[in-house]
Amino acid sequence: MEKKKEDGRIKLTLEGYRKLEEELRYLKTVRRKEVADKINHALSFGDLSENAEYEEAKNEQAFVEGRILAIEDKLRKAEIVEEDEVEDLEKVRLGVKVVLENLVQGKEVEYIIVDSVEADPSSRKISFESPLAQAILGKRRGDEVEIKVPAGIVKYRVVDIRNREE
Repeated sequence: MEKKKEDGRIKLTLEGYRKLEEELRYLKTVRRKEVADKINHALSFGDLSENAEYEEAKNEQAFVEGRILAIEDKLRKAEIVEEDEVEDLEKVRLGVKVVLENLVQGKEVEYIIVDSVEADPSSRKISFESPLAQAILGKRRGDEVEIKVPAGIVKYRVVDIRNREE
């Protein structure tokens, strides 16, 4: 999860932390060079006052550098939550698998609550920032929640809370 604690720390799963490290490595070793090459190429056109390629490359450079700073900041503030530390399965929280029952359809669905870096809805890994995760964080087995969606209101009951590997 990428949830800020009061001391400024950010909780991340180990997988989420590694994804950030991988992205940082890619940005520093590959993207920086690509953008520098684009800037050099655009400079070869001469007049910078009407050089759209140069402007675009400089904007891209600013984005890459900003992303590098943001990732470095997250990694500095990160507190890794190990999977085996998820012993408290009384409440929905980071790193757990939660089984929900859709009270309207009567169907069950499983999700793993993760940080935004690790989120992958097609693999049923939802970010703690998603409306569904926000509604169920801190809930216990048997608790019911209502979530407003564009089509109306969806009601869920927390059926089970497990370690994510179960």
